[in-house]
Amino acid sequence: MNNKEGNNKRGGSRPSSSRPSSNKPKPPMAKRAQGPKKVKPTAKEVEEEAKKAAKKPNQAPKRQKAADEMRLNKYISNSGVCSRRDADIYIQSGNVKVNGVPVTEMGYLVKTTDVVNFDGATLTPEKKEYILLNKPKNFTTALDEGQEHRNVLELVRGATNSKIGSVGRMDKNTTGLLLFTNDTDMIRKFTLPNQKSSKIYQVSLDKNLKFEDLERINKGVVIDGHRVFVEDVSYIENEAKSEIGLKLRSSNVKVVRAIFEQAGYDVLRIDRVAFAGLTKKNLPRGNWRFLTDQEVINLKNV
Repeated sequence: MNNKEGNNKRGGSRPSSSRPSSNKPKPPMAKRAQGPKKVKPTAKEVEEEAKKAAKKPNQAPKRQKAADEMRLNKYISNSGVCSRRDADIYIQSGNVKVNGVPVTEMGYLVKTTDVVNFDGATLTPEKKEYILLNKPKNFTTALDEGQEHRNVLELVRGATNSKIGSVGRMDKNTTGLLLFTNDTDMIRKFTLPNQKSSKIYQVSLDKNLKFEDLERINKGVVIDGHRVFVEDVSYIENEAKSEIGLKLRSSNVKVVRAIFEQAGYDVLRIDRVAFAGLTKKNLPRGNWRFLTDQEVINLKNV
């Protein structure tokens, strides 16, 4: 065999590569495949979707807001059963019906003529008002004492347009805290003889109260055949022994007067300084203020 030919077969030159030279420009990358363009829904399609949403079960039809309408949670809050925030929870839970139809929609509008059923009870839309007055002398809660003494309603006339009444009675000589409200349940609650809220009175007597009489009163007294429970009675610190502090549950001022009169003392003045946790703090004589939401809750929980 010819060695030259053998060498040429083994070590001959390699054929040129078919790859393009690196100096040549690269072809552009192919674009990624894109989906079809989104088409905006037409006005008719939007309207049809709105109709479908309006046909959800357990939801009353929504109306355009009118001048005599309000949000459902406000209606419930005005009725005094709970706050707006709590009302939203009841609405979402399906516990509220409007004209017999369960409503779970937030912001639902109702009229005062609608029948709203809340957790099984029909509500009244009037907002509950709670007004605390520091009553001065020569005003009375009675309506039949002629022109000699003015009625306490004159003092709170500018507070509200609602028809309010006082919780309990006060004669012309009694001063101090007097609560007004249009919440008839609240009035009934605090005028019942067995209600358990405490009232504190400062009583001014015509003479010093004997210690044995103070102890006797502290044990409880019987008035007109009914036993009156006295929570506490004491001399007022840094005052004469004729200035007495009396704590009991009755809101009837006549009971306060009778407690001391049957022990042989004349009552010169009675001032109610506390009523079911409410005090005269920052409330000058003759002035009034609205109760806070928390104070109303406290009264309802007594």
